Amino acid sequence: MKISIIIPSRNEAGYIANCLNSLIALDYPKELLEVFVCDGKSCDRTSQIVIDYSKEHPFIHLLINEKQTTPYAMNLGIEKSTGDIIVIMGAHTELLPGYVKACLNAFEINPAIGCVGGIVESVPENETSEVISLAMSSSFGVGNAHFRTGNSEGYVDTLGPGAYKREVFEKAGLIDFELARNQDDEFNFRIKKHGYLIYLFGQKIAKYFVRASFSKLFRQYYQYGYWKVYVNKKHSTITSIRQLIPFLFVCYLIVGLGVSFIHCYIFLAYLSVLVLYLVMAFLAAFSKTKKFPDVFKVMYAFIILHLSYGSGYLNGLIRFFIFRKKPAASAIKLTR
Repeated sequence: MKISIIIPSRNEAGYIANCLNSLIALDYPKELLEVFVCDGKSCDRTSQIVIDYSKEHPFIHLLINEKQTTPYAMNLGIEKSTGDIIVIMGAHTELLPGYVKACLNAFEINPAIGCVGGIVESVPENETSEVISLAMSSSFGVGNAHFRTGNSEGYVDTLGPGAYKREVFEKAGLIDFELARNQDDEFNFRIKKHGYLIYLFGQKIAKYFVRASFSKLFRQYYQYGYWKVYVNKKHSTITSIRQLIPFLFVCYLIVGLGVSFIHCYIFLAYLSVLVLYLVMAFLAAFSKTKKFPDVFKVMYAFIILHLSYGSGYLNGLIRFFIFRKKPAASAIKLTR
């Protein structure tokens, strides 16, 4: 069975070589493998690195993404691919050698499965990203994103990096060109509407190199929240319940602060919920690390995850539903 791997990239010179090395090391015949790095006209050496690899490994190909956005890169690779199974992954990701065989075995579980994937290990690059990786591997931080937390196996709403049957794209269509973020979530929601199942198996199959600063984390999750609303508007539904929790938390902070000055009891009630949140954050952080300085840093990462996603979601509601506008041009630019 032929496997096509699609990698959207732009200015990923620091990651693309290790990403490609992981694909070369896959335990799968290379004559049944094709890799398309869809580069958005990088300003660094990303394209040249891919060209150098392609000279030695003919199954690796460079495609130029003139539009420079992620969905165009994904669709460019999908349209060029010839594989029976199509894998979409990021340049910050490295697949483990048994990835392909594990995915093929998972497809055998149920013929209705259209997408499979496994557990993704968050790998820190420095002290800050180590803290962020701990927060992103906690259900308190990212909810029921089981492919990150690693505490579940079975049918899920989304996962990554996903391996898809080619027929899924033939029936559900390509990636939505309009979405600068949440393309995989939206596409996975769409394929489920077409009757396909998404299966997460419990094997660790990839490494994801975590963002190295809190500011980048904030911008990333702000965009996730913002674009999630646009996806909801396009489909006229809420695609997952967990997306509402950070939004409701942000609303509670804003509204609660405004009404807490009406009476001291209201203020105490408002304050008690905040204390409860901090206690839960502390316990969740302590379960990840016993070093007290790091416990408080993980708590800080939790707060960033929740406030950034929630505030992005709130801004999206205001822009897309109240003012009925399209996404702002500034929101199309990715934070990578």
